[in-house]
Amino acid sequence: MSETIITQLTVETLRDIIQLAGFRVETLTDPVANASYLRSATNGLTFDIRPGNRINNTGQDFVDFALVAALQVQGELPLDIVNRWNTTRRFGRLQLSQPFLILTLDVSLAGGVAQNHLRAQIEIWDHLVQQLIAYLREELARFAAANGAAAPAGATALAANAAEQGQVGEAGTPATIQ
Repeated sequence: MSETIITQLTVETLRDIIQLAGFRVETLTDPVANASYLRSATNGLTFDIRPGNRINNTGQDFVDFALVAALQVQGELPLDIVNRWNTTRRFGRLQLSQPFLILTLDVSLAGGVAQNHLRAQIEIWDHLVQQLIAYLREELARFAAANGAAAPAGATALAANAAEQGQVGEAGTPATIQ
């Protein structure tokens, strides 16, 4: 059985593929760039799907896209926590860009890919987001304990609060997820 090879996407075709993977998706327009992008959520955490390189400057087709989830950082989040994530996980990158902690995964269609490949990339993303929530919960509790403080309330309630607010801790205190 031969599967169609995908070499380019539009926002609409990408939305359909993500919906087939079981996610609800909405199409939004960036008011600054006047460009369409997609928004979805997994495990209660909202993320954007941003088209990447356009095939030509006037066309709507693109050859890659990025999955991006941002948490707002309130307080001190040591770079060691970010760096440890990046050295122990594959595929997704974590970046601290005050006041945000950003998880990204780039997906390329270079050379052509099957729809199953795109679905697998979306599943990897879903797993990364779930791992990030657990990782931050553990690391923030460990950081608080090492500094003689009780585990931040936000660290233990990470999953529930990240679902509602997507925010990470207060200046001078260990970061927490609120």
